[in-house]
Amino acid sequence: MITNSSSGTNVHEVATGIYRINTPVVFPGGSGAFNFNQYLIADDEPLLFHTGPRRMFPLVSEAVASIVPLQQLRYLAFSHFEADECGSLNEFLAVAPKAVPVCSRVAAMVSVDDVADRPSRPLADGEVLKLGRHEVRWFDTPHLPHAWECGLMMELHTHTLLCGDLFTQGGTGETPLTESDILGPSEAFRSPMDYYAHSPDTGAMLERLAAERPEVLACMHGSAWRGDGAALLRDLAKTLERKATKPD
Repeated sequence: MITNSSSGTNVHEVATGIYRINTPVVFPGGSGAFNFNQYLIADDEPLLFHTGPRRMFPLVSEAVASIVPLQQLRYLAFSHFEADECGSLNEFLAVAPKAVPVCSRVAAMVSVDDVADRPSRPLADGEVLKLGRHEVRWFDTPHLPHAWECGLMMELHTHTLLCGDLFTQGGTGETPLTESDILGPSEAFRSPMDYYAHSPDTGAMLERLAAERPEVLACMHGSAWRGDGAALLRDLAKTLERKATKPD
């Protein structure tokens, strides 16, 4: 469903009650394209994972309102503190009086509770937040792929991993949900400007996520993916390990 014909912002359900909001961005002069995704879990207490940059607030809020009234939003969650994750946090707080920011305890301590117009709801590693029919579990993933306050969320009933900047794909992200390879395209995108921190704990954190056996990977940039998420996360870990040990 196209929610804004000028920007091309669109909404598609990628798992039961979980909606991908996608806005394509084409660079001037035809030099390339990128995309920004947010994920809305529509439930008794709706959760929006990532707000998008501040300048995208009109587009993202319009898309959210096509699924649930903005004033019903309860949680505004984000992986880490960057503009595309939470740039329009305060704009959403202004239109959603019951909403609170949801983030890691580190993020709340060092950034969010100073910047946000409303106190946050920090989650401990492994903590579960009940939304109604859906439940999400928070995983601390410091420096995976980057930022020491980073964390990811898993929706437990649809087995959907809200995986943030993992598996970032360039282009406009025109395919909402794919079962095709995304590791190759995401690694090709990462290679010229490596945005992974390459923490010594990267492999262990990816294995922990793989053990949850996700069936849908809700990527922040590019298509969401459906399939054997455990195998894909382990393939990513092997790829990162191989490249880290490859001699120059």
